[in-house]
Parts: sequence; C-alpha cells; structure tokens
Amino acid sequence: MAGAVALPTGSRIADRFAGADLVDAYAIGLPQGTSHDVETLTRFMLSEQGPGLRLLMGVRDAVVAGFGIKTSRELRQGSVTDGVARIYIFRVYEITGDEAILGEDDKHLDFRVSVQRRPSDIVVTTAVHCHNLLGRAYLALITPFHRLVVKSILRRAARRGWPGSSAFDTAGRNK
Repeated sequence: MAGAVALPTGSRIADRFAGADLVDAYAIGLPQGTSHDVETLTRFMLSEQGPGLRLLMGVRDAVVAGFGIKTSRELRQGSVTDGVARIYIFRVYEITGDEAILGEDDKHLDFRVSVQRRPSDIVVTTAVHCHNLLGRAYLALITPFHRLVVKSILRRAARRGWPGSSAFDTAGRNK
C-alpha cells in the first residue's frame, strides 16, 4: 500500500526541503526480483496513466493555459523543441545509481521530484518552491490532487506488476 513516509534525508533533493512551500514523500513496497534500475522503474511508473489522471491533467491544462503556465502538451513537446530529456512530462535533471531527479523550473514555481529505489521499496519525494502569488495559488489548488496522484501512480504500478531485473530495458520497453 502506498503511504506517506518520512522525508529521505539521503535524497539528492534534501537541500530543497528547507523553506519549501510543499514537501512530501510517499513509498510503496517492492516485491523481490524487482528491477534495481531506477530509470526503468521511473519510466514504468509514469508510462501508463489511468483515466482519472488523464482527466485531471486535461482539467489542469484547461485552467492553467490562460495564466501562462505550461500545459502538459507543451511540457511533453519540450524534449523535441529544446532537446531536454524527459520522462512523461518531467524534465530529467539527473539519474544516478538509485535515484532519478525530475522536475521543472517556471516563472511561478520550481519543483523537483525524486524517485529513489531503496532495498525494499520505492520512494517518490516532491519539493516545491513558489516564486509569486500565482505559484502559491496554483499550489493551493493542486496540492490535494498531487497527493492522490502520487499514491495512485505508485499503486497502479504495483497492480501492473513492477518490471523484473531483466524484463525491461532503461526505456521501459519489454525486452
């Protein structure tokens, strides 16, 4: 079961916890034999969105478009237009060993998401820093949904069956 956990002090985004407007961490246990490749696990988690999440993203995009906030389509297209590596809509900042750092910097807020593979679980940590009133208003609106979405993504991945050590390559494709 996906649930809130203590902030992982060993995370590469731990320096962003102080002063954050939102910081949280959620984890779910991993069965024995699950891949240790954090990029594979991250791509797997974000590769298949449920209908509820697709609906929420559509509503979010319709609301934010008028405020100059990037829509999910614009974010996905970013990898084509600016050559930045992405996993789903998230810019890849770093993938090292057992942790992937994703996120985005924008005029209203900056956020980072850490996906950390630990021996028996996977932890998704988010840290958000708002720059202005638009960022704070946006964060207040999405925070309840954010928490539901993170837990839903973790539970959905578990129901689908985490990739095994040799079942997927780093692009999240079946071998």
